[in-house]
This record gives sequence, C-alpha cells and structure tokens, in this order.
Amino acid sequence: MTAVQKAADASTTPAGRLEQILPALDALLQEATAAVRRKVSRDGRIDAAALDREQRAGHGLAWFATYRMALRELHHWSERLAREDRYGEIEEAVLRVGAAEYLAQLIGGVPMNQGEMVRAADLGLAPGRPAEILGEAAAALIAEGGSAEARATLVALMRKADGRFGFGDSGLDETMGQFRDEMRRFAEDEVSPYAHAWHQANAYIPLETIQKMSELGVFGLTIPEEFGGLGLGKEAMCVVSEELSRAYIGVGSLGTRSEIAAELILGGGTEEQKQKFLPKLADGSILPTAVFTEPNTGSDLASLKTRAVRDGDVYTVSGAKTWITHPVRADLMTLLVRTDPNEPGHRGLSMLLAEKPRGTDEDPFPAKGMSGGEIEVLGYRGMKEFEIGFDGFEVPAENLLGGVEGEGFRQLMKTFESARIQTAARAVGVAQSALDIGLRYAEERVQFKKPLADFPRVADKLAMMAVEVQIARQITYFAAREKDSDRRCDLEAGMAKLLAARVAWAAADNALQIHGGNGFALEYQISRVLCDSRILNIFEGAAEIQAHVIARRLLEAGA
Repeated sequence: MTAVQKAADASTTPAGRLEQILPALDALLQEATAAVRRKVSRDGRIDAAALDREQRAGHGLAWFATYRMALRELHHWSERLAREDRYGEIEEAVLRVGAAEYLAQLIGGVPMNQGEMVRAADLGLAPGRPAEILGEAAAALIAEGGSAEARATLVALMRKADGRFGFGDSGLDETMGQFRDEMRRFAEDEVSPYAHAWHQANAYIPLETIQKMSELGVFGLTIPEEFGGLGLGKEAMCVVSEELSRAYIGVGSLGTRSEIAAELILGGGTEEQKQKFLPKLADGSILPTAVFTEPNTGSDLASLKTRAVRDGDVYTVSGAKTWITHPVRADLMTLLVRTDPNEPGHRGLSMLLAEKPRGTDEDPFPAKGMSGGEIEVLGYRGMKEFEIGFDGFEVPAENLLGGVEGEGFRQLMKTFESARIQTAARAVGVAQSALDIGLRYAEERVQFKKPLADFPRVADKLAMMAVEVQIARQITYFAAREKDSDRRCDLEAGMAKLLAARVAWAAADNALQIHGGNGFALEYQISRVLCDSRILNIFEGAAEIQAHVIARRLLEAGA
C-alpha cells in the first residue's frame, strides 16, 4: 500500500476525520469570536457593560471554545494511545460517538445548562455557518458516530469490558497509572463501603480514614520534598482527586483544603511561614480550611467587608464568613480580610494564616472571638459547611501571608488555576461514579424479561455518559499538564471546570433516571451522587461566572 493510499484510508477513520476537522474548528472559533467582539466592543475595546448585556453571546462563545478544546484533546488522546498501541475498539467507539455528538451540538445548539441552548445566531453568526465551516468531514463523522448503531456498539463494548478504571484507556503513563491503582484500592477498601452511610448520617469522615489518606501522601502530594511532600505535579493531583471523589466527593475534597493552603503559602509566604506550616500540611498533622466567602458577596470578593485591624503584634478580626467547608476540625484558616478600609476593591485585602484549636460538634469553635452554626446541605457532606462570625478574634501579625498588607487578592488569584483543575477532576470522579452505578443497575434490573441496558433509550444514556466522562477527563488532564509545564492555563482550567461540572450533573441525573422510582429513594447510592454532583456547577466559580471570565479572556486576546 502506498503512502497516499494509507493517508486516504486514515482519513476515513473517526480519528482521521476528526483530525481533518481541527483546522475548521479553529476557523469557527475565530469567526465566532470576531462576531461576539463586534457586539461588545466600543472604540476598539471590550465594553464591560455591553458584555453584561450580551451575556448569552459571550457565554455561548465560552462554550464554543470549550467544545473546540474538548474535540482537540479527544483527538490528542487518540493519537497518544495509537502511538503506544493502546488504541482499541472501545477507544475508537468513544471517539466516534463523542466527536459526532459535540460536532452536532456546535452546528445545532450547545447546552449551557438545562433549558439554555446557545446557537450560532446567538453569537452573531448565520444559523447554517458552523455546518458550512466544518464541512463534509464533520457531516460524515456526525452521520457515522451519531447513529443508534454507533451508540449500541459502544455500550456492548462497555458491558464486556472491565470498567474498574472507566471505559476506554485514560491515557495515563505507567507511573500515573500505578498511582491511580493505589488510590483506587484505597477507595474501594476504605471509602466506598461506608460513603453512603456517612452521607445519610451527615457524619464527619472518620479521622482514621483521614490518617490513612495522610499515610498515602494525599495531603502532601504537590508540596515540594524539601518541605516533606511528595513533590508531584497537578496531573497526579487530578488522578488522586478523581479516584477519591469517585468513591465519595467529601473524601476527594479533603485534599483540596491542603492544596489551596499549600499553594498560597508556597506562592506568597515568607520563608519562616513555609518552614512552619508546609511540613505539617504535608503530613496531615494540621488540617486547613479556606475562609473567603461572605454572606452578601459571593463571587464578588472586591466587596468583602471582614476587617482585620492591627494593634501592635496582633490583628483583631471582626466580620462574618459563610460556606466554610470543614472549619470545625481545621487547625489553620487561610482567612481573607480587609486590612485597609480606605483602599477600594481588591487592593485593601490581605490573607492571614489564622491558627485555631479543633472543635467538636458540641463545641465547634472553642477559640475566643469565634462563633458559628452549621449550614445543612443536600450533598457534599462529610466535612460540613458553616457560617462563622468573628468578633475580636486575634491572629499574630507574623501570620500575615508574605508579611505585606494588600496582597491577599493577588495571592489568592495565583491559586485559581490549580483549584479549578482540581475541581474538574473531582467532577470527573463524580461523573464516573454515576456511570458505574447506572450501568450496574441497568445490567442487573430486569424489566419485561430483559435487562434495562438492552433498551435503546437506556443504552443511549450510558453511551453519552461514557463519552462525556472521557472527554472531561482528557481536558482536565490537559489543563493539569499545562500547569505542570509552568504555562499560563487559566483559560484551560476554567474550560475544564465548566465542562466537567456540567458532565457530572448530567451523568448523575441520567443514572438516576435509569433507576426509575428507586433512584428517588434515599437508600440507593445514586440519590447521594445526584446531590453531590449539583454543587460542582456552583463552587470554585459558578458556571455563569466561569463562562464570563472565559469569554472576556477570549475577546481581549488580539482585540
């Protein structure tokens, strides 16, 4: 066979067709960006008020860009596996169905949320323009991969496969694969059998479980070895977060507290602060919590009001915080406060490393000048949420992060990339859990003398869950690798979080639908997974805020 014939044959495979489409996806995004920019520009600059008015166009652009990245990373995933002779039937079925669906949505309408579809006309493009730009290769892939037969083939392969690590090779190298195996074993032995009972009782994750996580290095994962950590990168963080969250999001989220605190201290702390806190964070001897949000500010941190007044060697803190995760058992608070009331917005904010004694259910906040009450929640249990009041709470001045006032917001911004990547990984884990539970139930539950999985509408749900989990996983790993390469990745991290959160909710909702009435019963695990999945679209940047940030970055680039 000649090289020309080989190239022609390759171009008719799903991966080959997707490769042909990638330049057209770039062209579609460029044209869409230009169209939205015309809507929101004034005198050659992005007008904030216009972008607010044109949220549908701006946020739609963010979703179009996210889909472009998703399809690109789906192709890169297939390329990596093919080079290593790891690209098999199930991987090709995932690519065929996933690429076809996402291309069809770009042409016909992308779901930003339930009941919110964004279409080409919303962005200022002619309705048929995406199909025209994407061309015949996209039409052929949609016709092939969007068929009932393609979805049925994928589900048949899933039902024969060992889905212990998901469906389709995730593309991890040998070292990361071994790390994932270790976390999976821990999750299966120490978390999965107990997670639903913890959720139903609204009970804390046992300290014994936390100690075992510490022994595995979960809390010191990305802390440099010189401070007692493992010195690994964000890709490892994603592997750990995904596997632990697949068992129970509360366990998967415990590491987030240490990740945020350590990154704040590494990025902005003094040498003394690093030496004091990082080794204890790494070995789990101190548990941290992030204390940023206030009752009336939400995502608007510039409006933060909690005050810290310096008097000699002490800051005295007064104000209210809310939606604080795991504060009772925390030993250290990364506390965002306003140290200069005369500086407007972000500039007057500082970060305090506020130490406190651990509390109990009976006496949650034994520290002088602290009080609070639990916020009862639907899901995301195991650590508990609180509102906290500060009235004369004291923090040593030496615990001002970095030793300079007014740097708090900038210090916090440095953590946003990692936090969003980690949240995307948690979302992938929750979505995979929903798929695991949904597929198991669909195979075991018999109706009209055959398993539910034999019915096409049930199989269609399982197929889309599988491809979206893999797509979300690949863009999350991509963002992590960009971070590990010291490249700016706020755009990629935001897109990963945006998509993975939507995928988690959709997967949980569909898995519950497969359960029928049983899914609505609290005794079934899918009821917990549905509740847990819902928070992912809200914290670490609500989907609307996230889309707005992505849109602004896209529009300002080259403006």
